[in-house]
This record gives sequence, C-alpha cells and structure tokens, in this order.
Amino acid sequence: MITKRINNIFVAGLLCCGFSAALTSCDDLMSPALENVQDITEMYNDPTFARGLIDNAFLVLPYDGASVSDVATDDAVSNDNSNNYKKMATGNWTSEMNPVSQWDARYHAIQYCNLFLENIDKVRWDYTSEALNQMHLDLYRGQAYALRALHMFYLLRAHCGMVGGQLMGVPIHTASEDQNADFNLPRNTFKECVDQIMADFDEALKYLPSHFGDVTAGSVPAKYAAMGGTDAEYNRAFGNLQRGKIDATIIAAIKAQVALFAASPAYASAGAMTMEQAAKLAADYLNLRGGLAAVDPTGWKWFDQKDFIKNFKFSDPDPAEMVWRGNVGESHDMESDNFPPSLYGNGRINPTQNLVDAFPMANGYPINAAGSGYDAAKPYENRDPRLHAYIVTNGDGMGASGSAINTASDTKPSDPGYIDGLNHENGKSTTTGYYMRKLLRDDVNLNPSSTTNQRHFNARIRTTELLLDYAEAANEAQGPTANVGGANFSAYDVIKALRARCHEEGWQDPYLESIKGDQQKMRELIRNERRLELCFENHRFWDLRRWKANLSEGAKGVNITSSATGTNYSPIDVEARQYQDYMTYGPIPYSELLKWSNLEQNDGWTR
Repeated sequence: MITKRINNIFVAGLLCCGFSAALTSCDDLMSPALENVQDITEMYNDPTFARGLIDNAFLVLPYDGASVSDVATDDAVSNDNSNNYKKMATGNWTSEMNPVSQWDARYHAIQYCNLFLENIDKVRWDYTSEALNQMHLDLYRGQAYALRALHMFYLLRAHCGMVGGQLMGVPIHTASEDQNADFNLPRNTFKECVDQIMADFDEALKYLPSHFGDVTAGSVPAKYAAMGGTDAEYNRAFGNLQRGKIDATIIAAIKAQVALFAASPAYASAGAMTMEQAAKLAADYLNLRGGLAAVDPTGWKWFDQKDFIKNFKFSDPDPAEMVWRGNVGESHDMESDNFPPSLYGNGRINPTQNLVDAFPMANGYPINAAGSGYDAAKPYENRDPRLHAYIVTNGDGMGASGSAINTASDTKPSDPGYIDGLNHENGKSTTTGYYMRKLLRDDVNLNPSSTTNQRHFNARIRTTELLLDYAEAANEAQGPTANVGGANFSAYDVIKALRARCHEEGWQDPYLESIKGDQQKMRELIRNERRLELCFENHRFWDLRRWKANLSEGAKGVNITSSATGTNYSPIDVEARQYQDYMTYGPIPYSELLKWSNLEQNDGWTR
C-alpha cells in the first residue's frame, strides 16, 4: 500500500563512491536531502504536488485502446502462443495467472483518491482569487470522487463472485491506509459495493459541470459569480482546456454502465439494481444528448473518420459518438500488431467464423433465417456493411494501396501475398482465415523503408454502447416497444436506428419488424447487435459473463481452397475454450488470500 510519505529516488546517491571526496561525502548523499523526502503536507502550498496525487489515479485508468480481451472469447483468437488471454481461454486461468485482474491497480488508484480527499481542503489552489480557489477545489474534489467510483466499478467487475451462495464484492476503502492500518479486512457484499460506487458518483456531481467548455460573457454559474468569479477564471478552471476530465455527462454514462452490470443475470440476485433502474439511468444520459438524436450516422465507423481525426484539437468538442475519449495520438502500433504480414504486420488478432456468421445479410436477416438469401458458395456477398468495415475477408483490399488479401490455404509460396494465407507462417499469418480491420488505419505504411504513423481516436466510452445499454435494459424491463425510464423511445426504436445507419437512406428492416413483439427474439437481436457494434473493443469477455452465457463455445475458422468447380469454404475448429461454470466470476488474487485471513475466495477457485 502507498503510505503518507512519498519518497523521490535520488539516483546520484547510488553513484557516490565513484566520485571524489572533494565533491561530497557518501554519507551526505546517502542521507536524502529534505527536498527529496516530501511529506503529504507539501501539497498544502503546492497545487502542482496536490494535482500529482490525483493524476496518479488518472494514469491507471482501466481502459485499453487496443483490442486485448476479445481473444479470450468466441470472437477472436491470437496467433501469438505467449498471449496470456489465449492461455486463459484454453484452460490456464487461475487466481495466480489472471490477465484480467484489477486488484493492485484499482486499489492503488483508490488510495491516491483517498489521500487527496482527506487533504484537499488544506490546499491553497490560488492566492489571487477566492473564487478561482473555490473553482479548483470543486474541480478536483469532483474528479477524486468520480475516479474513486470508477476504479471501484472495475475492481468489483473483475473480482466479485459467489461465496457460499451469496454474491460478494470486495473490501471497500474510503480512507487512506498507512503502516498502522488494518489491512486484514473482510469483503463487503456486492450490493454494498454498488451503493458505494453510486454514492461517490452522486457526490462528484455536486462539484462538476455538465461538460467542460469556455463560457460566454456573463454566464459564470451563480455560485462563483456571487464570489466575484470572472469568465476568465471560470474558463481557466472549467473551460476548454479541461476537456478529457470527468464531467457530469460522463458520470451519467458510467452510472448507466454500473446499473446494467448490476442488474444483469449474473448479479441480479444481489438486488443492487433492477433493469428498470438501468433503463432509466441510460435514458437519463441519452436525454442529455437529445434522445435518439444521439445516434451518430457515422458512429459505426468512428475509428476511420480520417479528416476529422486529422484536424481534431484537444480543446475541440468531442464528436457525437464519443462519451469519453482518451488521447488522440500518432502511432502505428496497432497496425504493426494486426496488419496482415504482406503489409508488414504480425496479424495478431484473428476474427473467428463465429463472429463472421453473426453479421446479418444486407437485408437485415440472420444468415440462417428464411428469407436471408445467404449463399454458402459466396459467403461474403450481400452482407451487412459492418462485416467488411470491421473484418478482412478473403479477397478484400487493405492498406493504402488497397492490395487484395488472400487468406486461402492452398496458395503457393511463389504467389503474391502467400504469407497471408491460413497458417502459412507461424506467429504472423491468420489462424482463422480472417484479419481484423476495426480500430486500424488503412493509410498507415509499415514498409521499413517508408514507415508512417497516423492519428488514432481512443474511445473509452461510446454513445453506441449507451444506446445498447438502454435497449437491453428497456427490453428486459418492459419489452421491445415500451418507452422506459423517462425516454420517448423504446428498445425497438434504438435497434432500428443503429441497424439502419450503416445502410443507404430508406433502407428497410423487415426482420426487425417481424420480431418487434417478441421479447426473447429481441433479446437475442440486441445481444447480437452489441456483439457487432462493440467487437474488438474489450466488451465481449465481460458481456458473456454478466449474461451467464456459454463461455466455452469453441473458436472456429474457415479453410478456403480452389477447385475446378470454384472456391470451397470449409469450416474448421481453431481453438477450444476451456472455461468452468464458476468462471462466470473472476478470482481474488491468491497472493492476497495468503496475506489476509479475512479474505474469502470466490466459489470454485483454488489456485
């Protein structure tokens, strides 16, 4: 645990005996100078030091801009045999080997938040203006409560579970810990943890604006205007340059996420949230964005809006599809990992046939439904446009030149792009017959002689996710066509809008119309739409668990060969999934159980 004394490393001391005694003595160097041993009270007169505490909670935010956990599901596999998610999915998930563990990072962040909250009232943020001092006090207090709640949510999601038939959470820490603290704490119940998360978010809302942005003349909030606060001061504390921090709109979205999680089948027994409550909280967020007007027509290709991303500035308002974004940075890391080898990539994430089959036909029908028009001899024709936007299928173009990617297994080493074929080079070629396109920029060049970077938009939370959250909760609460929780739209309305936006104007959706009165079929469709819209964004792993769905569906691929009669597509088994029923819930780290006798492990987990 982090103590209340923060020690800076004085590297020069390690080198002292190599210097002349005329410079200084080793004893002097090995005894840290006062400025290198900073007590927590240092923050009281140094706002930079104070911000450093809360910045530590920002540095370990629980978001990954790259696809990592999808390869532990039926949506993808990795061609890297050392991948820990691959090991987890194939039978090696234990309380000691747990790539989805959140224990250390989240508790460290919570410790920083607690330290900050316990000392924030003693910090002098500004000596020139009482109003500006109060603004900064409110800004950072709100951030600290919101961050504590956010980190607690991800900690709970990863480590809650059944203990003797009761759904338990994790130990709640609302005070900082020093060397005298009692670390041997029992686990709180799941409901107690959810209640604490929501209470922290509600406390944060007392201090934060609906969104960060500069105000026009004379529109400083009354609280600060009464203190003599000016537009310039408000803009300094809450203006454009603060975008990226957590505001009230982001909190509304995360509260909806928490509620749907808590109301889901795996956790509903705790009684922490109902689907009606989850629908209301999702509706609350969507109503802030204009209801169904929140559906961004281009949101399904948010990662590929090249001109927008190129010209985007940090202080600009976020696009409609973004609830909360990370940095917009230049790189080619994801392309290097996931481009096919003919484009100098490592082809790491291979979408499965399972996922490909989940994309409907262009007319909206599932491929196995009557009226779909699916042709097994031409499996990639007349499909929903999202298939080719998210996945590279055999013959699709990719890269700046639009080179065709050939994933067939029977090409010869002398053929162009031979290396892209099924299992043609271990650790680089596809193992399923498919490559990932989503999240990647086609205009990245990985040729070693002329490598280029491109900017990438890092989406932490997308509006599409909140639309799907509402649709799921509303359908479960009152059925497909009911307006729930203060919304003037239904689950059916949301799914209709999301499915239509990737098609040309006027597209009809007869399949949706045929099931809109059936809650079970709408549930299946909503879950499938979530699978497609959020694929490769680290949702599937957690969705399958909260639904108590089948975790062990094997990953499949396709073997493509040519013959005199045409191209043959043969399904293949690629990778078994070896999850046990108790793995609906993740484990408490074994190392923690060894240290603290009051911690109990989730049912089923040993090592």
